[in-house]
Amino acid sequence: MKTALTLLALAFSSTYITSALAEPLPITKQQAPGYYRLMLGDWQITAVSDGTVVVPLDNLLTNISPQKLKQRMAHDEMTSAAETSVNTFVINTGKQVILVDTGAGPLFGEAGGHLLDNLRAAGFAPESIDLVLLTHIHGDHSGGVEHNGKPAFPNATVRVEQKDVDWWLNPANINKVEESQRHTFAESEQSMRPVINVGKLETFHAPTEIIPGITAIPAAGHTPGSVIYRVSHGGQTMMLWGDIIHAKAVQMPEPDVAIHFDVDQKQAIATRKRVLQQIVQQGDWVAAAHIAFPGFGHVKKEGAGYRWVPVNYSAKADK
Repeated sequence: MKTALTLLALAFSSTYITSALAEPLPITKQQAPGYYRLMLGDWQITAVSDGTVVVPLDNLLTNISPQKLKQRMAHDEMTSAAETSVNTFVINTGKQVILVDTGAGPLFGEAGGHLLDNLRAAGFAPESIDLVLLTHIHGDHSGGVEHNGKPAFPNATVRVEQKDVDWWLNPANINKVEESQRHTFAESEQSMRPVINVGKLETFHAPTEIIPGITAIPAAGHTPGSVIYRVSHGGQTMMLWGDIIHAKAVQMPEPDVAIHFDVDQKQAIATRKRVLQQIVQQGDWVAAAHIAFPGFGHVKKEGAGYRWVPVNYSAKADK
């Protein structure tokens, strides 16, 4: 009898386990919160993701053949339909919390607009942002400055180069850009107007010091008022460069490759070459908007071009 009960128990147990294993475990499709911290002296720089967007580089990049583009992208195990990061950066000086760029807000649908959630996950409520610095006015950099028709960061002053305000908020310029760029005028009005209406927009003329340790440097070409924010503190320097690079796998080794997003492609190429050369010579950190999250790294010379060296990951936020 004992043997029969034992066999019955084993059979029941086996049936239960088989049944349990037959039911698939749920798959979570959400990534961990998108933020990563790095220290610059005693200032903390936090990369915060707004999301990723697939960019059809074969339709957008110029000065490169389709075959060469395919080869360059394949070298990084990517295709010309490239998933591209939209990175923003928070500078916590201990006295001020400064956000550089705001992601796309509602403009990219589910591909973007994750900044506010990821800021909260990183410990920054929207109300805690004191100052927003825009590298330029484009949907994926300034779209998140508003939320539901109101400033997304109600206590923050928003600063941007005057040339970009004069360009993108003036409908008279709409025929001066490629047709593919003309949507930017309506998007800029939608994003920037709530900030303007409450008197929170302040412009500047680069080069200029924003606060001690942060300088806006002209980087025109991509847009008339594009700037790089040079952050120097604790004996280190980081260049927050906006859209100097869109396609790392291509434009690092071949900086002559431009993109249709550039208002002035020739000037954008000249700016990219100047900036890359300067960063290599000075050994500065880079915070890049469209290089794989978190977008922190260095630039090294390689042959006739350059290569990207990403930050060596550390789980510690005090380094």
